[in-house]
Amino acid sequence: MAKPGANAVTIARRGLMLVISSPSGAGKSTIARNILEAQIGMKLSVSVTTRQRRASEIEGVHYHFVSHKEFERLKSSDALLEWAEVHGNFYGTPREAAEVAMAQGQDMLFDIDWQGAQQLQDKMPADVVSIFILPPTMEELQSRLNRRAEDSAEVIATRLANARAEIEHWREYDYVVVNDDLDRAYSSVRAIVEAERLRRDRRHGLFDFVNTLVS
Repeated sequence: MAKPGANAVTIARRGLMLVISSPSGAGKSTIARNILEAQIGMKLSVSVTTRQRRASEIEGVHYHFVSHKEFERLKSSDALLEWAEVHGNFYGTPREAAEVAMAQGQDMLFDIDWQGAQQLQDKMPADVVSIFILPPTMEELQSRLNRRAEDSAEVIATRLANARAEIEHWREYDYVVVNDDLDRAYSSVRAIVEAERLRRDRRHGLFDFVNTLVS
């Protein structure tokens, strides 16, 4: 008996941009990390940022940490697909790496806020699949930020103050997932990815495949 997948048909397609956003502490980074660790063919789009590196972060893996002067140079030369100011720091997505990957059929994961998501949707609407992660309650959101123990009390207060305004943008996303249980939220995101990969308009290789079937 043939093993499952032994005769699998590979159909060429364009990569998709999976955008995951949420207020700080709602779980987008954890879900994004789990998606990447599952090794399902998703590559992280590594943003540039002017924010100071946290002790748990690695240069070139979590972010490219740059000066404000370097960020301004990238922005003015149109080297960024999107950029945003968040909590007093700047973040942006390098254009070249994303465009090359998409053309080669590589799916890209974007862990970005609503401002960046809006710019990507404006520039590349056919490629973007956007998901907004909501916390179950604001009390739980505050608890998660405190448990993370990576930010000062002042920074946590700022993030909570901004959270309600960020949540107001949920309507701009294709999908909304409530992260009341991490495993369930992760499974929902995985299901969205699998369904979007099968969309007819992403799979340009279907033309040749169907022609072969009927010829």
